Amino acid sequence: MKIQGTMFLWLSFFILASAVVYGVWSKEPVGTTALFLAFGLSVMIGFYLAFTARRVDAMAQDNKEADVADEAGEVGFFAPHSWQPFSLAIGGALAFLGVAVGWWLMYFSAPLLLIGLWGWVFEFYRGENQNQ
Repeated sequence: MKIQGTMFLWLSFFILASAVVYGVWSKEPVGTTALFLAFGLSVMIGFYLAFTARRVDAMAQDNKEADVADEAGEVGFFAPHSWQPFSLAIGGALAFLGVAVGWWLMYFSAPLLLIGLWGWVFEFYRGENQNQ
C-alpha cells in the first residue's frame, strides 16, 4: 500500500500546481476552489494510505521484484446472483425521473427502493442462499 500513498501524494502536488496556475490565469473562483478542494482530498487519501501501509504487512505491489502470481489467492466473497441491484436501479431511475417530470413518481420509486434495499441487506438471511 506504500505505492498507492505515494501516488496520491504526488497527484496532490500536481493538483496544487494546477490550482495555482488555474487561479492566477483564469481568475475564476469556483474552479480554483474546486481544485484546492481536490488537492485537500488527495492529500487526505494519500496520508491515510501511507499511515495504513505502516500498520499492515507488505504486499506484493510493494516489492519491485514481485510477480503477478505473488498476489494470487482469495479476493473475497461476492454474491453469486441477485435481483436486488436491478430493483434499486429501477427505483433510483424513477426517483431521478421524478425530479424532472413530477414528484408524484416518488410514490412509485420509494417502494422499489425500499424493497431492493431490504432484499439486498437480508439476502443471505433467508432463502436458498441462507448459509453462505
